[in-house]
Amino acid sequence: MAKFIVGLTGGIGSGKTTVANLFAELGITLVDADIVAREVVAKGSEGLTRIIEHFGADVCQIDGSLNRIALREIIFNQPHQRDWLNNLLHPMIRNTMLKQVQQADSAYVIMVVPLLFENGLDKLVNTTLVVDVDPKLQISRTSERDKVASTQVEQIILSQMPRDQRLSKADDIIDNQGQLNALRSKVASLHHKYLELAKTPN
Repeated sequence: MAKFIVGLTGGIGSGKTTVANLFAELGITLVDADIVAREVVAKGSEGLTRIIEHFGADVCQIDGSLNRIALREIIFNQPHQRDWLNNLLHPMIRNTMLKQVQQADSAYVIMVVPLLFENGLDKLVNTTLVVDVDPKLQISRTSERDKVASTQVEQIILSQMPRDQRLSKADDIIDNQGQLNALRSKVASLHHKYLELAKTPN
């Protein structure tokens, strides 16, 4: 049976993880793109084997895991190498996520994807949910959480889809500028909505 999939996204520091965890508390399975992205290059994986074959042993740590810093340095200034890596990993990530969706036993599935629209993964979902906050709050939350300068966070925000464009593509929007209790009630009401949608055949 085809699963009803909600694509959850939002800019850096918007609170995607908090929102996703509130859905998980309601018994909904999460499929997280960031976690899957790490799994497909884990030690002994096909993804890591292909990366080492292509880039050489320097991208491998002594323990056999991926040397992310070395790989980042290689692809940072070489767009063709970054394209090669994306062409290898994006289909692996997409296929693994879809497999996890089909294995889920909840009424619907939340697919957590930071770059949902940027990478065209919104085509895989039935509806989209954007977690939104004011950019000033986004910057202060992220720099505090990741212990990085606000200028670095601003650069990341600029590299992501503009806020108004992301909001225009959203089917549902959660404003995450209030207290956790307010957020919890917004999630609960969307949960009921998605339960109803999941009952209706596509």
